[in-house]
Amino acid sequence: MRLGAPTLLLLSTIMLVSGCASVKRQTMSEHECMTRVMYFESNRSSEEGMVAVGTVVMNRKNSGRYPPSVCGVVGQKNQFAPGVLTKPMGAGRDLAEATARKVLRGARHSGVGNNAMFFHTAGYSYPYNNMHYVAIAGGNAFYEKRKNPTQTQDMFASRPLPRYLPRSIAANMAPAAPRPAPSAMTIEELIAQAAEQDATANGHLARVEALAESRPEEGTVSFTG
Repeated sequence: MRLGAPTLLLLSTIMLVSGCASVKRQTMSEHECMTRVMYFESNRSSEEGMVAVGTVVMNRKNSGRYPPSVCGVVGQKNQFAPGVLTKPMGAGRDLAEATARKVLRGARHSGVGNNAMFFHTAGYSYPYNNMHYVAIAGGNAFYEKRKNPTQTQDMFASRPLPRYLPRSIAANMAPAAPRPAPSAMTIEELIAQAAEQDATANGHLARVEALAESRPEEGTVSFTG
């Protein structure tokens, strides 16, 4: 089948655009790809939301089920916002760039954790029974896919949002052990403790008085020898 000139021109244009997008993705740094996905997928004034999106990208990169690079994950077809690697950025870019550096250096969102690899616009609902929600941040609801989910989006809408921690994930950090409560003391023990404290204070006072008496009076000069 012979193709007409208009058809050939259209195919050539499509191939050229696709090729340019592929080359652009290959020449981008991980920092630029991370900046772009944060910028286009999160509230552009929410650092926490950007970190949450970045955590999902890193979870995918490390999962073995997605491309093994940040740009590969971000550029995967039909996964993130259209034009995520090609559209121009405006206000909010500086925050996205700074936040991307933090995530690439190890910052993670404590609520998203190690396992969540999906999110959608917060407030939307879907008829699936495998969405286990873990956080809401930056206008997005983040979730894991599980056979028996136990946490709904509504459960997180009223909770305080977890914060992210530099270079670590809060879920991996053991909480500080509570301090033991002081044991009850009898009246006799309290009296003895007070007497001991008074004796200590009196001893300090006696040493101070002795030191003062050993010094020459003000205005006099002491000679030795």
